Amino acid sequence: MKEVFKLTGIDCAACAAKAERKIQKVKGITGATYSFMTQKLTIDYAGDREAILAEVLAVCKKVDKSAEIRPY
Repeated sequence: MKEVFKLTGIDCAACAAKAERKIQKVKGITGATYSFMTQKLTIDYAGDREAILAEVLAVCKKVDKSAEIRPY
């Protein structure tokens, strides 16, 4: 399934790239892209949506504590 979210709180392009790499490694994620300029996170996933989103948020918070995800 593919969904688009607004990922805010990432302060720099390098951190955005780091977050994208970490998101791509989350179990259940089959693809992920993040645009720092638009704050648009697109993920392809298979599995429990809520568990995957919780893990995505957790890895983003490791990059920047103020990271938040909401529907785009």
